[in-house]
Amino acid sequence: MSLNQVLAPQLQQSLNLLQAPTLELKAMVDQELQINPVLEEQAALDMEAKERGETPDDGTPSADLAEPPSDTQFDPTDESGKDEPIDDFQKEMNQLIELDQEWRDHFASTNIPMRDSRDEDEKRQFMLDSVTSCQSLQEFLLEQARLSDLDDGLMKVAELIIGNIDDAGFLQTSVDELVFSSGQQASHIQTVMDVIQAFHPPGVGARDLRECLMLQLERADRVESLEYQIVRECMDELGRRRIKEIAKKLTQTVDAVQESIERIGHLEPKPGREYLPDTEQYVVPEVFIRRGDDGEWKVTSNHEHVPRLRISNAYKDLMAQAATSSEVRDYIRDKIRSGKFLIKSIHQRQSTIVNIANEILTRQAEFMDHGASQLRPMTMSQVAEAVGVHETTVSRAVSGKYIETPHGVLEMKYFFTAGLASKDGSSLANTSVKEMLNDLVKKEDPTKPLSDEELVKTFKEKGVKIARRTVAKYRAELNILPSHLRRTY
Repeated sequence: MSLNQVLAPQLQQSLNLLQAPTLELKAMVDQELQINPVLEEQAALDMEAKERGETPDDGTPSADLAEPPSDTQFDPTDESGKDEPIDDFQKEMNQLIELDQEWRDHFASTNIPMRDSRDEDEKRQFMLDSVTSCQSLQEFLLEQARLSDLDDGLMKVAELIIGNIDDAGFLQTSVDELVFSSGQQASHIQTVMDVIQAFHPPGVGARDLRECLMLQLERADRVESLEYQIVRECMDELGRRRIKEIAKKLTQTVDAVQESIERIGHLEPKPGREYLPDTEQYVVPEVFIRRGDDGEWKVTSNHEHVPRLRISNAYKDLMAQAATSSEVRDYIRDKIRSGKFLIKSIHQRQSTIVNIANEILTRQAEFMDHGASQLRPMTMSQVAEAVGVHETTVSRAVSGKYIETPHGVLEMKYFFTAGLASKDGSSLANTSVKEMLNDLVKKEDPTKPLSDEELVKTFKEKGVKIARRTVAKYRAELNILPSHLRRTY
């Protein structure tokens, strides 16, 4: 296929729809409904019918998505006479994906900058950014500063200081730099800093973790406590959990130090955390895996949030009227073709995701029955071959998509993982090995935690061959401390 070919905009739109998660798909379709007058959403039409006291169309989502809607099957206004079959549509998609990859490989080999999918991601994100953001930490601090007794001059200093507080709540500049920037005396800077450090959340405006924890303890009237003494005098030892050294240095018992460290652990190391941008998104599973009436696991598509579209009969009627001008006919015909392609693309998206989910179920049936310990290695190329699509199609189709399983709502990418050999000749997915590692650490004697070497031996006894460096890597990924930092007394 020649590099001189141009990617068809409609086919590129199909790729974007395939890659978009459900909520993003809804936003993209809403935008298309705004610019294409011949498209109608069935849900909106049903609602209007109910308001008029009429019976809504009895078109269930499953019927709409099981096959292309009848509106897309035949259209007398379309000069082609009928739509392309879905198989031909899939061939076009595969050709586009191969061409898309060919372009990327070409630009990568020649070091020519190109517009990649991030441009499209930014466009999609722009559509979703209409939701009003929550109040930031800096806005909250400025609000408190305006309610304080600071005069106009000191208020400007407060604004300067707050502007240098990061999202975690820490001051990222020094007093000397603030003096230089503001032209104020160091004593005035310190006065304003003291005011800001008294704001909510406790610990805000600190220059390091030690000051942050001390501010929180001071706010809680714990200046005379052992916790305060540990933070003030033994921060290095605290970070390394050298409990015996702290006890000796402060002439305290090991038990007293350990109890105080547990209380320190309840303090907030990032006081601005509650004002950080919310990275947790409301996810909608694309498919469900549930037991059917026969007791077997089955894949069901989640139609609730997938738009049901059709071509407006009003515009079809307008096309059939002799008085309609050729310009209007051309415009309507173009919009009908565009709308039909969108409907077909949504259908193809749903079909692809369901097919992939069925293959996941086939390969991961043991996971459905027993959980993460039975997750098996699986690659996108294996699934692509089984489903009969390009590997890139699988990658796009599972990107940002979720699947509801008996063990919770999981990202579809969760099931694609490499594996390790076991003594019976089978393979265990990396995720299963991590689950085993986490379980071993949870059950270990806290006074004698397992070293990485001991964990390797334990895995070997369970029939899993794993290197010490792999154990260390997985332990770090699970945020499990080394054995000497896990030890308690």
